[in-house]
Parts: sequence; structure tokens; C-alpha cells
Amino acid sequence: MTMQKIRTATFEDLDAIAAVEAACFPAAEAATKEEFAGRLAHYADHFWLLFEDEKLVSFVDGFVTDTPDLTDEMYADASLHDAHGAWQMIFGVNTLPEYRKQGLAGQLLRRAIADAKAQGRRGLVLTCKDRLVHYYAGFGFVSEGVSGSTHGGVVWYQMRLTF
Repeated sequence: MTMQKIRTATFEDLDAIAAVEAACFPAAEAATKEEFAGRLAHYADHFWLLFEDEKLVSFVDGFVTDTPDLTDEMYADASLHDAHGAWQMIFGVNTLPEYRKQGLAGQLLRRAIADAKAQGRRGLVLTCKDRLVHYYAGFGFVSEGVSGSTHGGVVWYQMRLTF
């Protein structure tokens, strides 16, 4: 039987997080190990990790800010995190290819949504490619159209879930 566990991150998770990211995104879009080191230093408790039998197979991460829209600068500068901010940003939703289509990312998104609500946030914001707009809509996110983000040279759509 498979054992699943969800928890927030510690710095010891850095290598596993970087490996999952590299397996999920092309190099132009993937965060680097160094970027994750900065993120973990500033907001490890805003990483939601899902393990199957002790192996990291999926994670969601992002920081908190009073800025209502997700900007490219946020990906690069972890120090912009504001623990008292109104909006939980979601930077990455990652599941190893061989573990997809099992609802794992959905479990993590529901946990991130519940945590943001419990922390008194106004809601969550993420960006996604057009083919995923309907997926995030299923969790209550509403498309606000094309994002100002040009991260990785891709067209992104900003999605917002407001409590």
C-alpha cells in the first residue's frame, strides 16, 4: 500500500524540490536550485510537499504579498515575501510526470487554499498556460486574462481565487 504524506518544506528538501521542478518544466521556465534556496530561506512554510513512500512526487509553492498581481520580479526575489500580506501567490504546481492524473496536485492546491483561508488572506493568485485555465477554474479560480508576466517567454493567464 502506498503511504502519502503532505507537509511544508524545510531546507533539507532543497535537492528533491529542485529535481521535481527540473522534471516538470523546461529550463527557461524552471526555477533553479539557487532560487529555491532563497525561497526556502524566506518562506519554507509556503511550500506544500506531497510524498509517496518517502519520495517527493508533487509540490506547490508561492509567497505572500499585498501586491494583487503576480509579477516576474516575484519569482526572482524571495525577499519580497510579506508574511502578513493579503494574497497567497502560487509560483509552481509540480507533479512528476509518472505521478500525474492521480489528483495529487489537486490535494496540494486544496491544502494551500485551506491554509490561506485559515491565515486570513484575501485569496490566492497564480498564472498558468491557456490549456490549464479550466483546470484551475475547477478549484474556484477565475481567469483575469493575459498576465503581465512573460516568465520563460510564454503567454500566461492570471487566475484569482477570492475568499
